[in-house]
Amino acid sequence: MNVESKRKLAVIAVGGNALIREKGKESLPDQYAAACDAMQHVASIIQAGWDVIITHGNGPQVGFILRRSELTDHELFNISLDFCGSDTQGSIGYMFQMALINEFGRLGIKKQALTIVTQTVVDKEDPAFSHPSKPIGSFMDETTAAVHRNKDGWTVVEDAGRGWRRVVPSPAPIRIVQQDAIVTLAQAGFTVIGVGGGGIPVIENERGELVGVDAVIDKDLASALLAYSIQADLFLISTEVEKVAVNFNKSNVQWLDSLTMAEVKKYMAEGQFGKGSMEPKIKAVLNYLEHGGKRALITNTENMLRALNGETGTWIIS
Repeated sequence: MNVESKRKLAVIAVGGNALIREKGKESLPDQYAAACDAMQHVASIIQAGWDVIITHGNGPQVGFILRRSELTDHELFNISLDFCGSDTQGSIGYMFQMALINEFGRLGIKKQALTIVTQTVVDKEDPAFSHPSKPIGSFMDETTAAVHRNKDGWTVVEDAGRGWRRVVPSPAPIRIVQQDAIVTLAQAGFTVIGVGGGGIPVIENERGELVGVDAVIDKDLASALLAYSIQADLFLISTEVEKVAVNFNKSNVQWLDSLTMAEVKKYMAEGQFGKGSMEPKIKAVLNYLEHGGKRALITNTENMLRALNGETGTWIIS
C-alpha cells in the first residue's frame, strides 16, 4: 500500500521499558513523566519534517495488570491476555497522545495525536501455540503453579531455580487489522499511536470472525510488518543503547555506525546479539528490509533526532 505524502513517513517503535526508567519509579505519574520525555523527542522529529506512526511495547504494564489480577483472584475474575493488551494500548496511548498534544502546543505544531486500539491476526495453526515459550507474570512456588495449571489450564515452567512462571505462545504476526485506518489517519496529518504491544492477538475462526487468544506478539516484529506493509520511508527502533554493538559488555566492544544485511546475518550467526535484548530488534529489522523496507535505524530515545541527522545511532540497509 502506497502512502502518498510530501513528508517522509517513519514508523517508530518505542519499548515498554521506556516508561519505567528506574526501579521504584513505576507509578502512573512516573510513567507519564517518562512518556513526556520520550514524546518530546518524537515531536522534534515531527517538527523536522517527518510524519510519524508510533508503536510501543507493553511488557511491564501487562505484568502489573496480571499481578493485580493475581492479588484479587479470590474475589474478581482473571484477565485474559487479549484484554490486557487492549487495556495497555488505551492507557499507554492516552499518555503518549496527551504528552504529544501538549508538546505540539509548546512547539506551535498544528497537529493532533490519537490512539488506535489495534488487533493483529496470527495463524491459529502457528507452532507457537503448541510450544508456549514467553514468560509472563510473577514468579510462583511449585504448589501455586500446579493450582494454576490444573484450574486455569496454564503452562508453567521452572525458571532456573528462581521459581515457577507461566509461559504463553508468541506467534508470528500476519496482518494488522486496522492498518488501512492507521494509514488513512497518517495521510490526513494525524500522529497515530497503534500496534501497541505488537497488537491484540486474534485468530480468524471458520466463519472468518476474529477471536482473541491468550498469547503475546513481539512488538518489533509487528512494527516491522506495519512498516513494510505501508512502505514507510524509515523503520526506527528506540532502545536503551545509543548504537548496536558487537562484543557488547566486553573490553573489545565495537559500536557500529552502519550495517548491511549480510553483516547482520554474519553477526547473528556468531551469537553477537543478546537473545532477550538486541536480537529480537535485529530480526525485526531484517524482516522489514527483506520485505522491501527502505532503511532502518536503531538508537535510544534521547538521540533519535541526532541519529536521523547522521550524528549517532546504527543504520541498517539492504
